[in-house]
Amino acid sequence: MSSYTSDRIKLPPGFWAALHQLGIAAQDIARKARLPHTMITSPTVTTDQYFAIWQAYSDLIGDTAQGIIKLATVFETAKYPPTVLATYHARDYRDALNRMARYKQLCPPEHLRITEQGEFAAIELGWLQEHPGPPLLAGITLAFLLELGRRGTGQPLTARLVEFSHAMGDRQALEAYFGCSVRMGAECSRLILHRSDLDRPFVSFNEELLDILTPVLDRSLDDLQGGRSLSENVKRLIQRSLPEGRPDIQVVAKELGMSDRTLQRRLHDENTSFKHLLTQAKREQARAYLADPSLDIKEVAFLLGYEDQNSFYRAFRLWEGDTPSNWRVKQEGWRRVLVTEPY
Repeated sequence: MSSYTSDRIKLPPGFWAALHQLGIAAQDIARKARLPHTMITSPTVTTDQYFAIWQAYSDLIGDTAQGIIKLATVFETAKYPPTVLATYHARDYRDALNRMARYKQLCPPEHLRITEQGEFAAIELGWLQEHPGPPLLAGITLAFLLELGRRGTGQPLTARLVEFSHAMGDRQALEAYFGCSVRMGAECSRLILHRSDLDRPFVSFNEELLDILTPVLDRSLDDLQGGRSLSENVKRLIQRSLPEGRPDIQVVAKELGMSDRTLQRRLHDENTSFKHLLTQAKREQARAYLADPSLDIKEVAFLLGYEDQNSFYRAFRLWEGDTPSNWRVKQEGWRRVLVTEPY
């Protein structure tokens, strides 16, 4: 529910108004977060400040579950920022979620991965930086996605299952809100919906407004992607060349039109290194490939540039603390639960 560009996040006007409705003053948030009061009227905040604001809200509201439910339901639709208005006025729930995943790239430091399989659709929450945000922020994000479907369709939609990687307070309150089982301590935070609900049309569908908003947001997204940081571009080039073998810094530097020494220096200025980005790229691609059941482990190792399967196994254990096979089984676990667990 905010805009994110180069570590600057713009909080929508409705954010502070929503907190005020819950009896929480912006000044109290600033004090609790140990941030200057000028932050309240500032157009943008940094990622660290953004996380501090959410942590302060979590501390002041008390129970995390109530903090999630109250803010998700009290935020006024009329005060949605343009990125969210484009989802609220989508054609149907699926269109809204796909727009949300796309325009999240203009939003807070998190991303959404949507997969549909069988009777269910899963929306997995990930973070764009190494350290995730406060637990309550993950809860707000998933609650807001369901709230979007409820408001858009005008129906009291329920989820099929919700999983959080951290404790979220009153489980019963969350289960009452989401209308399903809520699990904590999972591998990641995800919202699992009934796939048939994604076909529900939005009563708030506004084609004329979308014709205005979509080109503007798409141009902003193109501008943002064109303005990626050097480290992001390096990682993208590494991922593209992984199947050809171990990417070489000289080759990547040449593609970027600079010497390898200049590339090393500029990456150092961004507090990273080619070796670190190589590891990140392989880890991210490994998770993406393993999520595809049509690829066997040997194929995944090959696509990541490993000469043999054992080398891949050793590297993956260092990244995830588990074997690729076990990790894949755990990721597939929620699908088996959905099929076998009574609702």
